[in-house]
Amino acid sequence: MRGILDIIYSQPVLQMKKSRPGEASLSIWGWGSLGIALFLITFGPFVIFYLAFYILCFVGGGLVVTLLFGKTNSEKYLEQCEHSFLPPTSTGVPKCLEEMKREARTIKIDRRLTGANIIDEPLQQVIQFSLRDYVQYWYYTLSDDESFLLEIRQTLQNALIQFATRSKEIDWQPYFTTRIVDDFGTHLRVFRKAQQRVTEKDDQVKGTAEDLVDTFFEVEVEMEKEVCRDLVCTSPKDEEGFLRDLCEVLLYLLLPPGDFQNKIMRYFVREILARGILLPLINQLSDPDYINQYVLWLIRDSNCNYEAFMNIIKLSDNIGELEAVRDKAAEELQYLRSLDTAGDDINTIKNQINSLLFVKKVCDSRIQRLQSGKEINTVKLAANFGKLCIVPLDSILVDNVALQFFMDYMQQTGGQAHLFFWMTVEGYRVTAQQQLEVLSSRQRDGKHQTNQTKGLLRAAAVGIYEQYLSEKASPRVTVDDYLVAKLADTLNHEDPTPEIFDDIQRKVYELMLRDERFYPSFRQNALYVRMLAELDMLKDPSFRGSDDGDGESFNGSPTGSINLSLDDLSNVSSDDPVQLHAYISDTGVCNDHGKTYALYAITVHRRSLNNEEMWKTYRRYSDFHDFHMRITEQFENLSSILKLPGKKTFNNMDRDFLEKRKKDLNAYLQLLLTPEMMKASPALAHCVYDFLENKAYSKGKGDFARKMDTFVNPLRNSMRNVSNAVKSLPDSLAEGMTKMSDNMGKMSERLGQDIKQSFFKMPPLIPKTDSDPEHCRVSAQLDDNVDDNIPLRVMLLLMDEVFDLKERNQWLRRNIKNLLQQLIRATYGDTINRKIVDHVDWMTSPEQVADSVKRFRDAFWPNGILAETVPCRDKAIRMRTRVAGKTKLLAIMPDELKHIIGAETTRKGILRVFEMFQHDQLNRRMVYVFLEGFLESLFPQYKFRELFNRLHSRSKQMQKYKQKLQTTQAPSLQKR
Repeated sequence: MRGILDIIYSQPVLQMKKSRPGEASLSIWGWGSLGIALFLITFGPFVIFYLAFYILCFVGGGLVVTLLFGKTNSEKYLEQCEHSFLPPTSTGVPKCLEEMKREARTIKIDRRLTGANIIDEPLQQVIQFSLRDYVQYWYYTLSDDESFLLEIRQTLQNALIQFATRSKEIDWQPYFTTRIVDDFGTHLRVFRKAQQRVTEKDDQVKGTAEDLVDTFFEVEVEMEKEVCRDLVCTSPKDEEGFLRDLCEVLLYLLLPPGDFQNKIMRYFVREILARGILLPLINQLSDPDYINQYVLWLIRDSNCNYEAFMNIIKLSDNIGELEAVRDKAAEELQYLRSLDTAGDDINTIKNQINSLLFVKKVCDSRIQRLQSGKEINTVKLAANFGKLCIVPLDSILVDNVALQFFMDYMQQTGGQAHLFFWMTVEGYRVTAQQQLEVLSSRQRDGKHQTNQTKGLLRAAAVGIYEQYLSEKASPRVTVDDYLVAKLADTLNHEDPTPEIFDDIQRKVYELMLRDERFYPSFRQNALYVRMLAELDMLKDPSFRGSDDGDGESFNGSPTGSINLSLDDLSNVSSDDPVQLHAYISDTGVCNDHGKTYALYAITVHRRSLNNEEMWKTYRRYSDFHDFHMRITEQFENLSSILKLPGKKTFNNMDRDFLEKRKKDLNAYLQLLLTPEMMKASPALAHCVYDFLENKAYSKGKGDFARKMDTFVNPLRNSMRNVSNAVKSLPDSLAEGMTKMSDNMGKMSERLGQDIKQSFFKMPPLIPKTDSDPEHCRVSAQLDDNVDDNIPLRVMLLLMDEVFDLKERNQWLRRNIKNLLQQLIRATYGDTINRKIVDHVDWMTSPEQVADSVKRFRDAFWPNGILAETVPCRDKAIRMRTRVAGKTKLLAIMPDELKHIIGAETTRKGILRVFEMFQHDQLNRRMVYVFLEGFLESLFPQYKFRELFNRLHSRSKQMQKYKQKLQTTQAPSLQKR
């Protein structure tokens, strides 16, 4: 029973024990929550952050105190260890250091470099500025010791001294008169061939500048065969490496062995030369914009020519140039239209606005045509439209440029024998007349040589007969047999006269003029169009009609005020009743660059059956004088009829003089335009229309050109040279007759050989070689058998390369060379070579060298301060600079040169040279070629040519060329 009771009473106790832990945990959470609540109520909600901050500060402070305590104890311990274990230092070392610092070291520099004070002074300044701006600014942050700077300066001076010594020992005349001209001519030849190759690749798609550069270096390796400079000119990294290697070689040659072995010094000097001096200089010299500005500076005294400017605009194929000019014209138009003017100024502004509108219109037309991909070649446009000026046959035969094209055409049609006969007879007549004049003068002096002279003339005449008229002649001139028989009988029984061939020559002329195979067909040939372009008688195309290019025509008044062109006037049929009336309506006085002259306003009326037109043109008295000289030379019968009032000076206020001159010139015009005068000389109409057209009058020959008339006709000039042998007959009659007979006996044979050389395309100045002359350097064409000295010969070869005269008929090409040579000698005399050599001596004189060093110093350190990097100019400004440069270059070309080689050839040559300088990579190549030639001349005993070949050996173009050679040679080796 008790057990049961114990069990009954024990169950509540167990239940009470089991409930005690839950009650305890509940009480803990309760009291904790109550404490937290009371804590937050008492101290606020941010107390947690404060508490964390207090704890962090406590811990951080403890760490800082511990660190400071440890650092102090460690320093004390290390100090005790140092004094306890290390031996005391010797007092001699600190004392020696103090003495070295106290020593006042005097730096002595020998400022003598070249032996000429005028050169040494600017050179020392260049050295000082270079060290200051490239070394001192960073060296003084490392050390105050001056000995290092002294060593660098001394090293540079030693190099300059050795360089100056070597320069004094070298004869620089061959380099400046031959090598540098040859390098430039070869560079131009490579560029010309690259242009031709790019054009031939695809005529439809215009090649880019990158294509031209790549092709240029392809042609270079084909011509040089051992070297190509593409990597140096196109890769900045390779260029810097090349300059470093080159400077190191130069330092090896110029420095003493001890200085060169000092690597630190050598590297510093090398970097200063390569990166600080040579590279910036090459960058500047290679910049096309810098070259264009330099060209404008060189010809700054010449005036811009309106006609040359418009030619450049109409010939430009660069859209950037045209857009720059158009935008500038639009800007000027906007400014002029904003002006508020009245009175006389309004007329001037209106004229300026009209001119700017015309320039803007031409630019827009050219841009539109370039963007549309249509034909822009003036010659091809003229050939397509077929509206051309008429040049008489007699004018063609006496003009050197026109004769070339007619000769080429006659060769194509098989009529060359007729033309060569006419030319040979013309030369015979000139020679015979001069010899008979000499004979008559000697007879008056009591010297008799009648039989000998007439015998020589008969021999020359018989030679012409045998070569062109006999049955054995090949090719034979076909004329009436009775004329040939009459000539043979005259040669056998009568003394020869200058007029002995006149009848047959007249028949040959009529045959060339009338026969449809010759002159009439020549006027329909493309060669005739090219001839007009060379004579500057080809009008520029104008584009009228809709904006899409329809309604094109080929005519060409340079202003938009009239619709009349020279072609319209000159091609009018003689059957049409066209009346032309002109009179001077007003006079005025103009002042241009300090020169005062009278200006005459000519009003021109043109009446025909369908319409009537009127325009005004302005001419000076010099224009009248040139026009009168031109027509009286061409039409001899006019000289006795037309009289031009003489040239006189006048006062600006002398109105009576102007009125009298106006009256005289009006009478001159009225007499000139009479129907009887026009009918008497039909070809005169072309000259008159050209003079009265509303354009800038293109003068014919100047005074100097008229003095050089004997040079313009090559055959007559060569024949006069033969007759000069007679004039210079020595006193010894036997010796003189031998000399004259040798000349006369070979005259006919030489004439035939000279003319027949036109059949072959072997340039007479080039010796026979196994390689193509076009794939070698320009100097390789020098023939040692030519009597001229080297400087003049190289200059003539350079001119040959600039104007690409190799494409000409070879007989005329050689005569052009002779004309240019005689033109130079007529200007400078027979001492032209001496003048070239004297100019080279002047260029290398101490004064000029000092001046060059000063210009270099002032360019890099103006006012003694390193020049800042020139900001790149705006593209539009650079494009307008290009246009201005081409315009001035074209304007300064003398008219005499155009008369000798042709206007179109002159323009192409000048523009080709200008275009060559518009590529930075190609300019770099030319600078490096000049530098290499300079070093080869300075150190002839060292193998610099092999060195440069090695430095350029990594060229990609060179590797391609070698692979191409291997592939072409492999089949021939297999056959062997």
